Amino acid sequence: MDRTHPRPEPEPAGERALPAPADKALTPDTLHDFRRQLKQPEDTIDPRTWAGSVPDARGTAPHVRVGRDKWFNLLWLIPLGFVLLVAAIAIAQGLREIPAVQQFMQHYPGTILRPDAEQTAGFPAWVSWQHFLNLFLMIFIIRSGVQILTDHPRLYWTRHSTPGKEWFRFQKPVPEDPLWTAKQDSVNVPSWVGLPGLRHSIGLARWWHLGVDTLWLLNGVVFVVLLFVTGHWVRVVPTSWDVFPNAISVAIQYASLDWPLENGWWAYNSLQLLAYFITIFIAAPLALITGLGMSPALSTRLRWISSRFSIQAARSLHFLVLCWFLLFIVVHVTLVFTTGALRNLNHMYAGRNDQTWVGFWIFAASMVVVIVGWVGASPLTLRKPRLIQRVGYALIGPAQRLFEHVDAKPGQYTEKDISPYLWHNGKYPETDEYRALFENNFADYRLQISGLVDNPVQLSMAEVRALPYHEQITQHFCIQGWSGVAKWGGVSMTTILELVKPRPEAKWVVFYSLGDGPDGGTYYDAHPIEQMSYPLTMLAYDMNDEPLSYGHGAPLRLRNEVQLGFKLVKWIRGIEFVADFAELGGGYGGYNEDHEFFGYRQSI
Repeated sequence: MDRTHPRPEPEPAGERALPAPADKALTPDTLHDFRRQLKQPEDTIDPRTWAGSVPDARGTAPHVRVGRDKWFNLLWLIPLGFVLLVAAIAIAQGLREIPAVQQFMQHYPGTILRPDAEQTAGFPAWVSWQHFLNLFLMIFIIRSGVQILTDHPRLYWTRHSTPGKEWFRFQKPVPEDPLWTAKQDSVNVPSWVGLPGLRHSIGLARWWHLGVDTLWLLNGVVFVVLLFVTGHWVRVVPTSWDVFPNAISVAIQYASLDWPLENGWWAYNSLQLLAYFITIFIAAPLALITGLGMSPALSTRLRWISSRFSIQAARSLHFLVLCWFLLFIVVHVTLVFTTGALRNLNHMYAGRNDQTWVGFWIFAASMVVVIVGWVGASPLTLRKPRLIQRVGYALIGPAQRLFEHVDAKPGQYTEKDISPYLWHNGKYPETDEYRALFENNFADYRLQISGLVDNPVQLSMAEVRALPYHEQITQHFCIQGWSGVAKWGGVSMTTILELVKPRPEAKWVVFYSLGDGPDGGTYYDAHPIEQMSYPLTMLAYDMNDEPLSYGHGAPLRLRNEVQLGFKLVKWIRGIEFVADFAELGGGYGGYNEDHEFFGYRQSI
């Protein structure tokens, strides 16, 4: 439900006159006041003062919901897994004593050798390079992915991120604090696990994650193309239904500790074959699809998908894909070193079928590169965060620019979709100015709109509410990962554009807050002017048929549904139309862009 209409009020019929500009109050000093209150950022990170001195907060052991209100501590899987492993070994060894099982395993030995096995034997050099690049890139993707997850350490299956309704968490239950924020709910992990390993460093983690994802996907495309061009695909794609009984046979052999004969030079056993096929052709594409499923631009545009497949379902599946990759890596490495390490390393790294040490030394050299990358990534990020920001944007920026031009359409949600809870976030305004406005019900509030416009204005809340009323029910996407649906009421930005008449040279619209950022200085953010004419871009002063609360941005907040939540400035005090944002603050397009190294284009 999304519409713009005159708000029903007892006033004369006919066209409502727009407020006259307040020229006397809008002097050049007005803009200077806004800009003087912006704080210049630092280009290095001091962990002691990072993000407003956010303190360390350790999470809990991972828990999974069982039933409605019971939680299972996943650390119990360690002793349970050991018991189950011992039981599986005993069961498998017992099964191998049964004549029918012995006949089954003779008929299905585990490896299907194709007639052309001799012609397709071995591993070309490009497989070795692809294998190394995949490993090297994955360490950054996984570590930064873990860091991103710590910013909202809860997973849900519905788009409503209601506390207590998550199915997975590694954080305590949300406290009974009506102003508890998502930032307060974040946790930290050691720097050798997360990347960069600093609490609430999701901006830098996303540059690593999305930027390296781009390289990983490119590497994957090259790999798949070479698979089919060279005919190597026959080694990782099942071509017979016999792969399933053979896989069962291999599983029994592994579990009984009487392992199958190694034929990897000619063909993988069926269990390996299925694992490789799932990883290459199911898990990897699913990682891409679920990643895009968390994009606010695509979710609000491709509503025939997002209405059924919510961002939280995408986030949960993305996490399960991570679990698959971690399981695959652990099992894969274990079997490489326990089923003939030298021969396997020669297969993977040297392209030869013998037990010399050539493959081992190539592997050792590659591990030096991996270890240097692992150890050096976090210190590099903390010392050179602007470099990470720029390189990350160079890698993912083209896709960001593409997606942010996707214009969201209204009408996806109705009142029955409204979330029972919408998280609070941001640093609350604590100034005497804001306190006085709030206590006086914003009677003295003035919204100042100026810059490169023909008709600068200064509007009271009464004048803002006199403008044509716009209403929409839309979904909020926080960069930390939570989401929720709410009804917003206020003024469409198209009405504001018609009122102030931007000049042709105005390319960006800057929103200034009454609140400060965590490092001090006014919070602000810049948006492309083209997005101001989107039907779902508005200034909201109502939420769910009530005036905006203190925690949700009273008296005014921005809604731009193709952007992530940190760009939707709350407690708005002024709007400025500019040709470029390079001279504002640190010149990166917003407060979080300046101080926490976010990107000004964040449509993914």
